[in-house]
Amino acid sequence: MKVALVHDYLTQKGGAERVFELLCKRFPEADIFTSLYDAQKTIDLGDRIVNTTYLQSIPGAAKYFRLMAPFYFPAFRALDLQEYDLIISSSTSFAKAVRKSPKARHVCFCHNVTRFLWDTETYLREYADYQYFAPLIEKIFQLMRNVDLTYAQEPDLYIANSSVVARRIKSIYGKKAIVINYPIDTSKFVYSDSKEDYFLASARMIGYKRLDIIIEAFNWLGWHLKISGDGPEKERLQSKALKNIEFVGHVSDFERTQLFSKAKSVIVAALEDYGLVPVEANASGTPVVAFGAGGVLDTQVPGKTGVFFKRQTPDSLQTALLEAREIYWNYDNIRNHAVANFSEEAFFSKVEQVIDQTNQVQRSQSLIC
Repeated sequence: MKVALVHDYLTQKGGAERVFELLCKRFPEADIFTSLYDAQKTIDLGDRIVNTTYLQSIPGAAKYFRLMAPFYFPAFRALDLQEYDLIISSSTSFAKAVRKSPKARHVCFCHNVTRFLWDTETYLREYADYQYFAPLIEKIFQLMRNVDLTYAQEPDLYIANSSVVARRIKSIYGKKAIVINYPIDTSKFVYSDSKEDYFLASARMIGYKRLDIIIEAFNWLGWHLKISGDGPEKERLQSKALKNIEFVGHVSDFERTQLFSKAKSVIVAALEDYGLVPVEANASGTPVVAFGAGGVLDTQVPGKTGVFFKRQTPDSLQTALLEAREIYWNYDNIRNHAVANFSEEAFFSKVEQVIDQTNQVQRSQSLIC
């Protein structure tokens, strides 16, 4: 069986890219496709060949990949995947649009519906350029929503990372999705029961991550906070932070694991569709303080692996942080929870069962025809 793995773009290293990295390891003989590829900024694919679209030839496209948004759908449609028996796409937006032969199966790991199209105000509200060009952008986005709906019908099967995402897929795309919580590579995370005197936020610096809430809360508390990651909001966020807040920027995988293992808690203020960061923190033996909605409801046990705050406000986060400080955390149990529930083996056992079932359905349909 010839397999193609497809991802939206490989120009950064977020949760979706880490899941795609696991898929690449699980299917070592599969061919890899994406729209844009920057080997220095994304997951390590070793010597694997990465096939890109014509957008790769545009100077600066990989660096300014967000500006390419109107061009991704036609770029993916131009890919020729007719020779593949199984297409596995990893997508929050565009990769689901790839074409396949009538006999092939397309399984889409949908990390979310196209967020900037369907939740535009939340996703882009902090961008000054968006506020200035909003009327024009909205006209473009309305056209893109229609295209997104059309190409959302391409996959034969959707796998959602959480019940929240599954409901969105059904509501917006009209497609049923099977929920399989995404895994982490537990071998990459260093366990430590010796915590240092700092808290950690690890996220891309974009509006919906709500790092502004975290910064305001820690400005008031005066506790040491480290923020890892980069993004277009970095300068604005730095201008809001007091001296107890340290921006460590983009860090290596090794540095990231050390930060996770030694932090008192990892803070997540975003409404995440699933969110690998809380699970990665737990795999390091570190509790999580998170906004209590979305994917964390699937992964965290209040009082055992983390604490929830009810509203996306600095006051609500402060209350949760003070609550977390009074809990005696069993770091061993936190680590064991992550390993037992979110291992690669448990994940791929479920995935392969689902793929086998879809292949059986395809063969049955072929016989009927």
